[in-house]
Amino acid sequence: MGISERKEREREEMKTMITTAAMKMFLEDGYAKTSIRNIADAIEYSPGTIYLYYKDKDELLFEVQAQAYLKLLAAFKQNVTSTDLLERLEQLGKTYVSFGLANPELYDLMFIIRAPTNVDKEVHGDNGHDTLTYTISLIEECIQAGLLIFKDVNQAALQIWSMAHGLVSLNLRCRLKVMIPEEASVPEILHKAIEEYLLSIRA
Repeated sequence: MGISERKEREREEMKTMITTAAMKMFLEDGYAKTSIRNIADAIEYSPGTIYLYYKDKDELLFEVQAQAYLKLLAAFKQNVTSTDLLERLEQLGKTYVSFGLANPELYDLMFIIRAPTNVDKEVHGDNGHDTLTYTISLIEECIQAGLLIFKDVNQAALQIWSMAHGLVSLNLRCRLKVMIPEEASVPEILHKAIEEYLLSIRA
């Protein structure tokens, strides 16, 4: 291995160490309460070391969000397996809901906390692009097969995503208590809501 390859490997290892510590602290202590100094202390480096890789906490959050989207994409690929297109779409919706219910703090970092606005996307890429592309591709297949009432795939993706996101967000903020009995299974009820919604938009 040459010097440049070794330096690049060491750089990636350091970035992984930083983002791993940052995600742990964001989840346990909250984004607002976590500082660059806190993260530096956790990995036993100076704050200046972190600034060599990330210009501020927003940029670090953006990187942590990117890793979270990859976790969601992996869940999609693991659970969306049916050969029937509409069943696959249902599996995708239920997987999204289950992911949010099982990872409430992570979901908050991904979709509820105010997104960083000063991140150079040309350097760091577009957060969640592969996850969104996966979702849109499946919806597009359903539309092309004449299985959904939508003509515009982006409009369809927006509505379906909004439905699933609304269910998860309402539950995470304890707004579903008035509609769901205490003894009821929240995942089962939210999965049923996904089923009913997808039935309503079938062609």
